[in-house]
Amino acid sequence: MPQARAHVLIGGIVQGVSFRYACQHEAAKYKTITGWVRNTWDGDVEAVFEGEKKEVEAMVAWCHKGPVSADVRKVEIDWQQPAGQFKTFSIRP
Repeated sequence: MPQARAHVLIGGIVQGVSFRYACQHEAAKYKTITGWVRNTWDGDVEAVFEGEKKEVEAMVAWCHKGPVSADVRKVEIDWQQPAGQFKTFSIRP
């Protein structure tokens, strides 16, 4: 299966609405997704998803809506070469 890696920046009302925890829960639904998610100092959420291309694309699509309590207004995606550096998907401080 083709592999992919996406570095994603999500803006809007995405902090204080359990976005990171919902993202981790969503990533757990997929067999190959690894990477991380964290809040940024300026109010956005940043994430890196790596795994099978279809699963990474599904996570990026999920980021456009996020959890019910979020109001996503922008999603910036930087497609990168997979590096295989993660073993799990985690929430970073």
